[in-house]
Amino acid sequence: MAKTKPAMNVVFVGHVDAGKSTTVGQLMFQTGAVSVQEMEKLKAEAQKHGKVGFEFAYVMDKIKEERERGVTIDLAYKKIITQKYEITIIDAPGHRDFVKNMITGASQADAAFLVIAAPSGVQPQTKEHLWLLRTMGVSNISVIINKMDEISYDEAKFNKVKEDVSALLKVVGVKLETVQFIAASGLKGDNVAKKSTNMSWYKGPTILEQFDNFPAPEKPTNLPLRMPVQDVYEITGIGTVPVGKIETGVMKPGQKIIVLPGRTGKGVAGEIKTVEAHHETLPQAEAGDNVGVNIRGIGKKDIARGDVICDAASPIPIVAEFIAQIAVINHPTVLAKGYTPVFHVHTAQVPCQFVELIEQIDPKSGQVMKKNPDFLKNGDVAKVRIRPQGNLCLETLKDNPHMARFAVRDAGATVAAGMCVEIVEKK
Repeated sequence: MAKTKPAMNVVFVGHVDAGKSTTVGQLMFQTGAVSVQEMEKLKAEAQKHGKVGFEFAYVMDKIKEERERGVTIDLAYKKIITQKYEITIIDAPGHRDFVKNMITGASQADAAFLVIAAPSGVQPQTKEHLWLLRTMGVSNISVIINKMDEISYDEAKFNKVKEDVSALLKVVGVKLETVQFIAASGLKGDNVAKKSTNMSWYKGPTILEQFDNFPAPEKPTNLPLRMPVQDVYEITGIGTVPVGKIETGVMKPGQKIIVLPGRTGKGVAGEIKTVEAHHETLPQAEAGDNVGVNIRGIGKKDIARGDVICDAASPIPIVAEFIAQIAVINHPTVLAKGYTPVFHVHTAQVPCQFVELIEQIDPKSGQVMKKNPDFLKNGDVAKVRIRPQGNLCLETLKDNPHMARFAVRDAGATVAAGMCVEIVEKK
């Protein structure tokens, strides 16, 4: 089966009760990706759990624990075909403990919908979500002002929330003229796949139409193969199946690969047997595709989340130390030399130490403000030297921007985000 439409990954992010899962579920239902029968089944289950109205969210929230708690924990993937694209929707958790999955989700996305509940407006985490999207290189953002039904479809209230979000977008450095604001109700279905009859004042696109307004992602197929592993499954009769998104390059059966850093930190060599996406075996897959792979010579113990499947001829470096440009988002006090938080890089999580604060940079002009600052605080941008306390695969922004970005987390919050500009390889 030949792929006709270009693939695009779109992440839905937002605060925990903004109604992301419900909006996405409604979209799946209205576009026929979920049948009426399936919807009826979910509705009955929602009622059984005392969660009336949660049936749309259940479309995305597959995990039993999520159904009982009514929050999204893991990433959920769904396919939807629009006029222009074959879309993979990533529903990313908004809940504090689940930011690590949200980072992974954002790092896989070409475009994003930021979902904000109209009654509550901007939340403390909204800024964090925006910084993460920016750092992960997601510049195509649309804002859904959701739950319009709860504020009687009031245009003035919509405009107020729009102003507040616009102010944040400016701070984070997103160009406002490229951002589409959508007035919607995921629960009631207003402006999801069909134009709402409740808001004649709203002249913009529906959520479904907005997918096609996003520019087509450029495919970095010319770069070497890089596929960060998101999960590893054991499938009876097949064996070990790592899954993830191919960030760059092309993957095909027969290709010689190396898994880095692997358990030993020296890499494990293998050969691609088969590549699958959405239960179809593919002759080849390329940058942007979410796939499962079966590899000859690789067992369950050889590969884990955070490893990177690379072309054997051009492996990704394992770094001894690196220089990065970071933005401090949310540190309780100040960030100084010697600080060792956890770095989230593609799908890996490795503790890393700040060994030198090289220079502080003016975020607006990019000019150096101060050499060797003693500490950094929220809002500061700086060039820093970092030493991983474990095996970490990373590339520079120049060599491969898709493998250069990271988020820094500590005690359940995103402290900083940044990108790698120079590396010293491990000997």
